[in-house]
Amino acid sequence: MISLRAHIPNWCIVAMSLSPAKYEILAAMLLLDKPERATHIAKEAGKEFPSVMMHVIGLTRMGYTTSPEKGLYTLTEKGKKALGIPEINSENAKTILAGIPQENSFQFYAGLGKPLNLQARGLQDFCDKIPKVNSDSIDFHMSRGDFESWFAGIGDVELAKKAALLKEKKIVGEVLRTKLQDIVNNRCMALANVAGHAVSSE
Repeated sequence: MISLRAHIPNWCIVAMSLSPAKYEILAAMLLLDKPERATHIAKEAGKEFPSVMMHVIGLTRMGYTTSPEKGLYTLTEKGKKALGIPEINSENAKTILAGIPQENSFQFYAGLGKPLNLQARGLQDFCDKIPKVNSDSIDFHMSRGDFESWFAGIGDVELAKKAALLKEKKIVGEVLRTKLQDIVNNRCMALANVAGHAVSSE
């Protein structure tokens, strides 16, 4: 008899071994982007603090999260893999950060059939353009899943996942713009660190 498990990717098996609550906590920690206190993780996850604290302790024991300093917690590579995010190397990072052809650039729209004649030809360029785009355009693209699709298209699974999680929060306007810019900017810096070269944080 053929085992179904043999046809399931490893990260799916890992994810299935976690409770829905633990998976949601990992997702909240991914979106936070840096070590945070369990109280803040609970707020981001929309859960009660005592329950989150208990789960975070368990996740740390299991190796999905780590505590770089007392009271702060962040994801490990194992935690990211549980969310379906592959580890990247220097070459992957350089590829994601590289400029892309005109036809693959992100085209900003104000709405259906309303192009803004503004485009992003790479991740850093995208981050530079976010402050210049009307917040209605950002709301439009986020609600349609356009950002996560484009991030996935340039090879950044982690950023696509973060955009998808951000979309689920249903935030809009300037709050969404700020959060999106922070996430993309932090990702650019993280990729640059892996790739071994500097990227502007402005």
